[in-house]
Amino acid sequence: MSDATIPGRVHLVGIGGMHMSAIGQLLLERGGQVSGSDMRPSALTEKLAAMGATVFEGHAAENVGAVDLVVTTAAAADDNPEIAEARRRGIPVILRAEMVARLIADKRVIAVAGAHGKTTTSSLIAFILREAGLRPMYLLGGESLDLGGHAAWGGGDLCVVEADEYKRAFHEYAPEIAVITNVEPDHLDYYGTAAAYHEAFVVFAGKVKPGGLLLACWDDAGARAVSEAVEDSGIREETYGIDGTRFWQATAITKDDTGATFTLRRGGGPVGELRVSVPADHFVRNATAAAAVALTVGVDFATVQRSVAAFRGARRRFETVGEAGGVLVMDDYAHHPTEVRATIAAARTRFPERRLIGIYQPHTYSRIGYLWEEWTRCWEGLDELVVLETYAAREQPLPGRSARDLVEAIVTPRALYAADFDHAARQARALARPGDVVFTIGAGDVVEVGPKLLELLR
Repeated sequence: MSDATIPGRVHLVGIGGMHMSAIGQLLLERGGQVSGSDMRPSALTEKLAAMGATVFEGHAAENVGAVDLVVTTAAAADDNPEIAEARRRGIPVILRAEMVARLIADKRVIAVAGAHGKTTTSSLIAFILREAGLRPMYLLGGESLDLGGHAAWGGGDLCVVEADEYKRAFHEYAPEIAVITNVEPDHLDYYGTAAAYHEAFVVFAGKVKPGGLLLACWDDAGARAVSEAVEDSGIREETYGIDGTRFWQATAITKDDTGATFTLRRGGGPVGELRVSVPADHFVRNATAAAAVALTVGVDFATVQRSVAAFRGARRRFETVGEAGGVLVMDDYAHHPTEVRATIAAARTRFPERRLIGIYQPHTYSRIGYLWEEWTRCWEGLDELVVLETYAAREQPLPGRSARDLVEAIVTPRALYAADFDHAARQARALARPGDVVFTIGAGDVVEVGPKLLELLR
C-alpha cells in the first residue's frame, strides 16, 4: 500500500467514536502519527493517547497541526473549525468510510451489514479467524470481549469490517464476502424513506467482487428482498437462517438458561452441533452466519465449534455489569424496537423466574419519531420500565415525541420518567428487590446508570 494512499500524519475529527478510534488504532499500529479531537475524553481516547496519539478535548482550528490528511466522522458539521481550517490550508479532508476503504484496500474483505446484529456477527467471525491462526485485520462497531478491543491490523490477508449503512458508508467497500443480517428501516433522518434505505443495501450487495459471495438471512423479509433484487447480477448467493429450507440452516434448536444448542446444516446435510452463550434466535442466526463465513474461507469445523462455544460477545450486548443486594444488573445496546424485543425475549429465557426491570434511554429524537408506534409497544415481557431523558446526539426535540411523551404512551409495563442518571438509579433502586434483573438499554451513555445503581444497592 503506497504512502500516498495512507500518509504518515493524520488528524481525526471525532477521534473518540467507535469507528474513528478504530482508524486511529490501525494507523498507530502501522507506525503513523495520529492526532484527533472529540467533545470529551473516554476510555477509547485514553487508549489511543497511551498508544501515542495526540488527543484534544473540544474542536478548535489550532488542533490541526502539520498533518497530511484530515479524516472526519459523518456526524461532524461542515462548519466544524478543524474541517474549515484544513480546507483553508489546502489539506485534503475525507470521510471515515473512505479512510477505512484505503486501510483495507489490499485485503480480502468480509463485510457485515444489517440494521441489527452487525457487531456480534463481525466480532464472532474475526474471533473464529483469529482462533484458526489466520491473523485477521478487523474493524468493529463495538468492543469485543473475546478479541480485547475493536480493531487490529492483524497480518493475514483477511479483513473483517462492520459495514455501517449510515450516510451510505458501506458503499466504499468491495467485499469478497458480504453478509446481510437484516434490512429494517433505520436512519430515516438521513434516508428519508424505507425504499431509499432498502436501495442502499441493494447497492452494497452489488459491490461484492466477481466470484465473491453474498450471504443473506432469508428469515428476514428485508434481507430476502435485497438478495432477490441482485439474483440476476452474477453474484454467488447463499442464504442462512432458521425457518424453512436454507443453504445454511440452524435446526434442532434447544435453549436453556445458559445458552442454546443447534445443528448446523449446509446444503441440506448436517455439518455438526454448535453451542452459543445467549439463548435467543437472533444470536443463533448470527452464529450461523459467522460459521458459514468461516467454513467458506477454509476454517475447519472443530475450530468453528470451539470458538463459537467460547465466544462471549461484544461489550454492551447482553453484558453483565455486576450484582449487589441480590439484584443482577445487565446492559444492552438495543436502540431499535426489534432489538429491544430480542433482548427481552433472551432475558426471559435466561431468567424465567425473575422479575425484569428496564432502564431505557431513547436514542435521537428522529429515531423515536419515525418508529413511535413501535416504541410504545415493544416492552412486553418487562415488569417495570424507567425511561430516561432522550440522548439527543446532534438533534433538536420533536414536539409530542419527548421521553415524557413516550412514558405516557407506553401501556405495558408501567413506565416512569427519569430526568437524569442519578434519578434513574434511585428509581430503579426503589423498584428492585432481591432476585430481580435490571437491564440498562440504549445506544447512548445509559451504560453509566448501571454502576450508579450497584452503588445504591450496596
